[in-house]
Amino acid sequence: MQNYSLDDTYIKTLDPQTHELAVTTKDLRVFYGDNEAVHGVSLPFERYKITALIGASGSGKSTFLRSLNRMNDNIEGSRVTGEIMYRGVDINSQAVDVYEMRKHIGMVFQRPNPFAKSIYDNITFAPRRFGEKRKEVLDELVETSLKQAALWDQVKDNLYQSGLSLSGGQQQRLCIARAIAMKPDVLLMDEPASALDPISTSTVEDTLMALKEHFTIIIVTHNMQQAARISDYTAFFYSGQAIEFDETRKIFTRPKIKATDDYVSGHFG
Repeated sequence: MQNYSLDDTYIKTLDPQTHELAVTTKDLRVFYGDNEAVHGVSLPFERYKITALIGASGSGKSTFLRSLNRMNDNIEGSRVTGEIMYRGVDINSQAVDVYEMRKHIGMVFQRPNPFAKSIYDNITFAPRRFGEKRKEVLDELVETSLKQAALWDQVKDNLYQSGLSLSGGQQQRLCIARAIAMKPDVLLMDEPASALDPISTSTVEDTLMALKEHFTIIIVTHNMQQAARISDYTAFFYSGQAIEFDETRKIFTRPKIKATDDYVSGHFG
């Protein structure tokens, strides 16, 4: 397997004066015990855009993604250093209320994981937990979230059936609806279509393209075609480091780093 130099990097700068940034990281490092899984990643994420994180298995992209809403806190022996700036606050600080922060930065996982509850209760679970009891507000939230996730027309007459009774693609869109019910600013998605068939994948991609009008989306994907189709920016991870970040069209047509070129052209390894 070819070894690429980690000294060769290109990270496009996004000027905050001309690009509204939702999240930025500075020298973000993730450790599992003595193992450094993510090496000093500094990336900007523009608001109301889709940024794809690509790279081979084990390159650190999912670990990096999970750190953006402190999911690595749940892993024994893990440690995250560096800054994760959101609305002028370093959310990597121990002073930050993690549960409050996750209302603003939501996450959808690789495999659909609806609760063993009704469709309605899946979506209202978190709002109720945070104190919303008014039925008219919850009803509106269910309808709006399901519409945004392109699922309303399919389930509006069966809101009290189990979310587990839906197809795989519908379950994933239910999980998206559940995440956006909290009205987050940022949606993190870890390979949200990898367990789905091509038709369901296409529907989820269409959903994400519509959602970026309201949310900043950061998605990990192994599917190069998917990254090229739906993302505005792409970051290529290699050996725990983001070695190239640029507009997606440039990453896929004129990458500046050889490792990136080899990966997107299928000559990596």
